[in-house]
Amino acid sequence: MKPFAVIGLGRFGSNVARALYDAGHEVLAIDSNLELVDEIAPHVTHAVQADATDEESLLATGIRNFDVAIVSIGADAEASILATALCKEAGVGYVVAKAISELHYKILEKVGADKVIFPERDMALRVAHNLISARNLEYTEVVPGCFMAEITPLNAWVGKTMLEAGLRDKFNISVIAFRDNGRLSINPHSDYRISAQHTLLAVGTMESFRKLEKQR
Repeated sequence: MKPFAVIGLGRFGSNVARALYDAGHEVLAIDSNLELVDEIAPHVTHAVQADATDEESLLATGIRNFDVAIVSIGADAEASILATALCKEAGVGYVVAKAISELHYKILEKVGADKVIFPERDMALRVAHNLISARNLEYTEVVPGCFMAEITPLNAWVGKTMLEAGLRDKFNISVIAFRDNGRLSINPHSDYRISAQHTLLAVGTMESFRKLEKQR
């Protein structure tokens, strides 16, 4: 199994870290926020507090020993760009970075990100594709062992919150965005109530999504 480093432990980053760990990979979770580090610690191999924009601090985490780094720093585009560049300079073979805008996307590519993920744009494209396609679930492999899919709610979920529906407990999937009549909601809380009109963008393992498909 490959070792992965996840930098930035917002909802997207923490969900990716958990999915990779659940798939049997070694996962190092990094964030400057100690509270987020403590929260993810039971669900990954190692969790450390470090400033990924400081070269010395990042190198101290042992980042050079990781085959893949996922930079999922949220709203701070400058920090995301710097962390991505530092990972490449440190010799990480494959760096995946999360973008928050088209400009951010282009800059991440220019500083060396091997793959850039833009959840908001990807969600819109998936919804459009689904409107003209009769296919079942389609998956995008974010990194080996961790997949992203656009799904419609099960009937049993409608009217319930995400916590009540048991998306994580029953299926081990994490929802990172909802789309409702063209309106996109990013990083919904566990008390977000699901409706039949929702489209969900979720991350998890292939096993998790296959388990979900059997319920349809």
